[in-house]
Amino acid sequence: MASLAEIAEKERRARQLMKEQGLSALVLSTQVNFAWATGGGDSHVAISSEGGSASVVITPEARYIVCDNIEAGRIIEEEAAGLGFQLESYNWWDNRRQEIIERLAGGGKIGSDAAFPGAQIIESSLAPYRVSLTMEEVDRYRWIGANTAECMSEACRQIKPGMAEHEIAALLDQKIIARGMIPNVTLIATDERISKYRHPIPSDKKLEKYAMLVICARKWGLICSTTRLAHFGTLSDELRRKHNAVVEVDAAFIANTKVGADVASVFNAAKAAYAKTGFGEEWQLHHQGGPTGYLGRDYRASSATKDTVKMNQAFAWNPSITGTKSEDTIIALDGKTEVISMAKDWPYIDVNVNGGIIRRADILEL
Repeated sequence: MASLAEIAEKERRARQLMKEQGLSALVLSTQVNFAWATGGGDSHVAISSEGGSASVVITPEARYIVCDNIEAGRIIEEEAAGLGFQLESYNWWDNRRQEIIERLAGGGKIGSDAAFPGAQIIESSLAPYRVSLTMEEVDRYRWIGANTAECMSEACRQIKPGMAEHEIAALLDQKIIARGMIPNVTLIATDERISKYRHPIPSDKKLEKYAMLVICARKWGLICSTTRLAHFGTLSDELRRKHNAVVEVDAAFIANTKVGADVASVFNAAKAAYAKTGFGEEWQLHHQGGPTGYLGRDYRASSATKDTVKMNQAFAWNPSITGTKSEDTIIALDGKTEVISMAKDWPYIDVNVNGGIIRRADILEL
């Protein structure tokens, strides 16, 4: 559960946006922003829906949760207990949501992150206020990263030749869900499908000797993205060469993701690493990732990106070379960049970047 200090900080940021935009009320209805404003509260019913089952409404004087009578008990007792939100609920058949929010706004200008009659859409303006995580969010993210890494390690060690990709996905997702996380994205490829498709949704293909497992696990609104590879038998020289190259690229991404750095310069350093390793065109075959947190990616970074790396900002870089990939979730902290999704029992490769060592995940040989 978030502290009142964290909620107050979120409220301060929200009111700063309201002042800039001349708003009398800010309505946050997406699952993403509900989680952010409540310090990890979960408003989902349908996982695939962008909208949640409750809205946070912030005014200059107070903060509210607005929802129907179906959701009111769970939301106020389990997702926002003790955080100072006032509950405004309505009977599900009355649908008085608009009336209540307009009353809370006192007839003034409303900003909303989703469609609302007469409101100004403010999602793009709000997004920068989520970027710098509080230390409480960092600590929660570390828990998510550690548990995601453990789930991935366990799943990779339990797969067997002959398992269908759907079975591998079910194995991984079961472990994620058992720890209270939600599998936002699960991608599984085996053997030749790893080389053919950058976004391989699980199929009926049966594992022969090589598997790629990808997960984006969500808890408290924060998303941890991780990829791991497992291989039965000795790696071919070609696969070893490619994986050594892709971890060098990933290490370049991580080493250069420092507070204050231009995101474009981070991207260009990784492009140079692609070229140095002999795979200079591979970056064109798939996006390379970017900042993360409450979204899988806030945006896809490129050489044209104008942003800088912010304090306590999370990133998930995902460089790939045909047949292999490297991906973890990292946070740019004061004076260091921390990889949060590494399991202690996984094999790693130490990559030297500018005199420092960046540890990247190797392919697990089974």
